[in-house]
Amino acid sequence: MAKKSKKAKKKLPLAYKPLGFVLGWTSGTVAGMAFQKTWKVIRHEDDAPDALDRDRRWAEILLAAAIQGAIFAVVRSAVDRAGAKAIERSTGVWPVPDKGGRD
Repeated sequence: MAKKSKKAKKKLPLAYKPLGFVLGWTSGTVAGMAFQKTWKVIRHEDDAPDALDRDRRWAEILLAAAIQGAIFAVVRSAVDRAGAKAIERSTGVWPVPDKGGRD
C-alpha cells in the first residue's frame, strides 16, 4: 500500500498540469476584466493606455501597468491557491512536489 501511495504522489503533479493550465487561463481572463473595471473607476475611460499609445503620458502608462500587474498577481495567486487547496482536499496530496511552487 505504501508503494501505491508513493506512485500516486509522483503522478499528481503531472495530472495537475492540465488543471493548472485551465486555472491560469481563467485567472488571466478574470484579471483582465477586473483591470478594465478598475481602470474605468480610476480614470473614467473604457480603454487603458498601452505603452505604444502616442497621446498618453509616461505617468499614465506606468500607472496602468502597475495596477494591471498588481491585479494579475493577486488574481493568479488566489486562483492557484484555491486550486491547490481543492486538489489537496480531494486527494490528500499537495499538487506541487517541492516547497518552492511554480515560480
